[in-house]
Amino acid sequence: MILDRLFETVAARKTADPTVSYTAKLFSRGRARIAQKVGEEAVETVIAAAANDTAHIITESADLLYHLLVLWADADIRPEQVWQTLESREGISGIAEKNSRPKE
Repeated sequence: MILDRLFETVAARKTADPTVSYTAKLFSRGRARIAQKVGEEAVETVIAAAANDTAHIITESADLLYHLLVLWADADIRPEQVWQTLESREGISGIAEKNSRPKE
């Protein structure tokens, strides 16, 4: 799967030179900056969706997924962990799943 392969590339860049790798530069700026980029890309995806701009939705979604993978790598979260959570929710109503979560 492309996301798994991309994650491996992203994770390998954690120790790369930030002057030659955008991914390494993100890691060097810390989790708060990475999270900010995830948020920015999410907003840009929403704006593209609201504008009914399919091409822009696609490119912004790719950017969002990339930055999310950077965040996962920074937090030592493997894609398989997220896939397992998604699989555990498969076939369960979204409302039922949300109601089963512990109250905060």
